[in-house]
Amino acid sequence: MLPKEVAAGVDAAELEQRARTIALEIAEAFALQGLLAVEMFLTAAGKLLVNELAPRPHNSYHESERGCVTSQFEQAVRAACGLPLGETDVVTPAAIVNLLGEVWLQGREPNFAAALAVPGVRLHLYEKQVAKPGRKMGHLSAIGRTPEEAVERVLEAKAKL
Repeated sequence: MLPKEVAAGVDAAELEQRARTIALEIAEAFALQGLLAVEMFLTAAGKLLVNELAPRPHNSYHESERGCVTSQFEQAVRAACGLPLGETDVVTPAAIVNLLGEVWLQGREPNFAAALAVPGVRLHLYEKQVAKPGRKMGHLSAIGRTPEEAVERVLEAKAKL
């Protein structure tokens, strides 16, 4: 799902079509049956780069839990159980920011209360016992009236940790 304005000079509809084509070609090359998350990055020059493949719901779109009619997690369960797939429409703008081990390695406990005081923010911890630099320990998610507001809220919350 792409915002209406992705970057200067880049048409969001055309970019979305390119991303869909790349993802479909990858899935077909693997003769894949099931779910494949294809994480891509957009360069400043407007080029799409494939960063990661994951045969499961992927953390780069955890905000689907907050912002979509049917989250990627529920959709995976529905597909595995042979149930009708749900609608994937975005119902509210959402954003996430990963919490890496560094948050816990600053010599103090993270201030979750301060982060959760930001309107629309939720905390998601992955129940990992050992924090290490670069290790994903959880994420913050936020909703907003606009994509920009959701991003502002989640970044404000992270800064308050």
